[in-house]
Amino acid sequence: MSLFLVVIGVKVFELQYIKGDKYKKLAQEVNYKNDTVFANKGNVYAADGNLLATSISNYTIRMDVMSVNDRVFEDNIAGLTKELSKMLGRTPSYYERKLRDAKKTKNRYLLIARNLGYNDYMKMKSFPIFNLGVFRGGFIAEQRTVREHPIGKIAERTIGYNDHRGGAGIEGAFSEFMLGKNGWRLKQKIAKGQWKPINDLNEQEPEDGKDVITTIDVNIQDITHHALLKQMEYYEADHGCAVVMETATGEIKAISNLGRTSNGRYYEKRNYAVWESHEPGSTFKLASLMAGLEDKVVDTSTIVDTEKGKIFINNRKVEDSDKDGYGKISLARVFEVSSNVGIVKAIQKHYDNNPEKFLKRIKQFGLDKQTGVNIVGEGKPYIPSTKDKSWSSISLEWMAWGYGVSLTPLQTLMFYNAVANDGELIKPRFVKELRVAGKTVKKFDKEVMSERIASQTTIDKVVQIMENVVKKGTAKEIYSPNFSMAGKTGTAKKWIPRTKNKDGEYEGGYYSNQKYVASFAGFFPVKKPKYSCIVVIHEPSVLKGYYGAKVAAPVFKEIAHKIYTSNPSSVQMVTDSVVSKAVNKDYNKYYEVLSKYKTIMPTVVGMSAMDAISLLENMGLKVRFSGSGKVTEQSVERGEKVKKGTTVYLKLS
Repeated sequence: MSLFLVVIGVKVFELQYIKGDKYKKLAQEVNYKNDTVFANKGNVYAADGNLLATSISNYTIRMDVMSVNDRVFEDNIAGLTKELSKMLGRTPSYYERKLRDAKKTKNRYLLIARNLGYNDYMKMKSFPIFNLGVFRGGFIAEQRTVREHPIGKIAERTIGYNDHRGGAGIEGAFSEFMLGKNGWRLKQKIAKGQWKPINDLNEQEPEDGKDVITTIDVNIQDITHHALLKQMEYYEADHGCAVVMETATGEIKAISNLGRTSNGRYYEKRNYAVWESHEPGSTFKLASLMAGLEDKVVDTSTIVDTEKGKIFINNRKVEDSDKDGYGKISLARVFEVSSNVGIVKAIQKHYDNNPEKFLKRIKQFGLDKQTGVNIVGEGKPYIPSTKDKSWSSISLEWMAWGYGVSLTPLQTLMFYNAVANDGELIKPRFVKELRVAGKTVKKFDKEVMSERIASQTTIDKVVQIMENVVKKGTAKEIYSPNFSMAGKTGTAKKWIPRTKNKDGEYEGGYYSNQKYVASFAGFFPVKKPKYSCIVVIHEPSVLKGYYGAKVAAPVFKEIAHKIYTSNPSSVQMVTDSVVSKAVNKDYNKYYEVLSKYKTIMPTVVGMSAMDAISLLENMGLKVRFSGSGKVTEQSVERGEKVKKGTTVYLKLS
């Protein structure tokens, strides 16, 4: 017995004096913890304040069936299953079987629903049994934060994300500003496994991320997206993009990138406008013409013999779309009808002995430089050099009509925008400023890359010719007497790279007669241009058409027309019939609702998220939402009186 007491005494001494500090530390670790207080990630807004991306709470609901008293369970199970059926869709009997089975198996973590928005979470919390809380009602809610795009998939690649998919778009580029800094709070474990904060001295508040205010105009974005989508679907194209830039500032007002899925539908697959560098074809003829005008080796009145629409240079064929040719015509007309033979002969005559002179002008126009936009993955332009191993006796001539060079759509647009802007080359810009709690902390101003890429004389001449392209040239089918446009069509055969097939045999290494790139680049209106725009569509169905004038130019016209209709110029009236009746119907419905309801809640069910949020915010209401797509539910019923500042919850699907 005495030996037993000695052993106990030794253990007590060891615990108290030798290992005391160790066990005190372990006790503290068990009973205290530093709980992370996550910072709110910044939102992404359109230029007019519409929400493009935000973080919302997403809930998974589970149930501890065993914590519910048997009598409470039996008295209320019918009411609970009825409410679950209304919200989640299955029959009440399905949920009753599920709950009773969980009761039999003593399930303390039964899954009820995933991915609930805040509004549905609050409703479910009030259901019978669940309204008794965690310990008596077994209601377990697991919250996580998810990123939502109120306008759905439109411009998704440009708005971007910064997660397992990579740091794409604006969210990826500005993640260090948007993520903020997490805080922490010391908590103590109390009864029933709960934790409570100790006091205000044991915490550090999080710093919320900065909001990004983009240059995107939601109205113009919607116009651009639908105009491109309609044309892509009709021509069954592989992929394409359209970009609208504000001429004077370089602000990107809209950018749409659509890729085709295996089932024929389109979505924002890649940011083709920023990423994809390709041979531009005839849109590059503007640079060729301007080089000759700047060097004063040609003028718009210079006569060029296009012969019968076909010539050979070192056994390589150059031919026009008109197989009979255009005969002897002015250089201005060469550009208007997009004669490949004409532009090649003009450049060959004056630069064949000094290609460096031509290349110097191309670089002066900024076509050898990336735009430098703050979006990851911009493609590199390729302008060949006479020092390249690949330079040959036809390299100069092929450049003249847009082959052997490579540019992204945004790089081409930057050049065209400079022409519209009296020669001032401006860096494209997607972001206007960063804000914290509504206060501007950083502004992104206009950035001039070159004050003048060409003389005013050259600019004035090519603007006139580009207007004639629309009036009486390759794009005459999109001409309207009611609003002016200027631009250039482009059609390029796609190069099929030389690769090995599965049998080890080489394939490719030629220009395809079945795959084309159709494009149109230009600006509007012609006098004091407000916007420049480019449309590029890859691999349209050759059975339906593949020329830039037929495939890409109509998209440009619809975008220009819709922008004119939404923001008519004080000096130009627009009376053309609307190209897209469906889009016009949506706009009419939107403005009809906005003008009718001032303090009365309208019905927004069935509207797109973009239209619904814009409508309600213009009424002075705050909007919270879950899901994406069209509105299926609204928290405030139609006809109810609402005050400015009221929060409305929308469910989207």
